[in-house]
Amino acid sequence: MIAEAPGPINFTMFLMIFGDRISGSDPEDVILNAFKTFDLAECGKIEEKTVRAALCKWGEKLTTEECDEVFAEASVDSEGMIDYVKFTRLLTRGKEDDAGAA
Repeated sequence: MIAEAPGPINFTMFLMIFGDRISGSDPEDVILNAFKTFDLAECGKIEEKTVRAALCKWGEKLTTEECDEVFAEASVDSEGMIDYVKFTRLLTRGKEDDAGAA
C-alpha cells in the first residue's frame, strides 16, 4: 500500500493504514512504515502527542478515550517518545510476542 502512494505519506494516509491494521488487513511492515513517517529524526522513536493528535484530527477520528486505549499499552518514555518498532509488534502480534521479542 505504501509503495502505491504517489509521494510522501500524509496523516490521512497514515490513519487509513493504521485503521486497516486494527481491523486485521495490513502486515506488520506496512504499519512500521506508516510509523516511520513520523520519525523525522530517524531515531526509531515517535512523539506520542504527534500521533495522538493525528488520530484525533484526521480521517476516521478517534475520541480522546479511544486514543487513551490505543496508547495505554505503549511504552512512552520520560520524553514522551514511543519505540514504534515495539509498538508495532504489540499491535500486530500482541503482548506476549512483544515481550519475547524485546
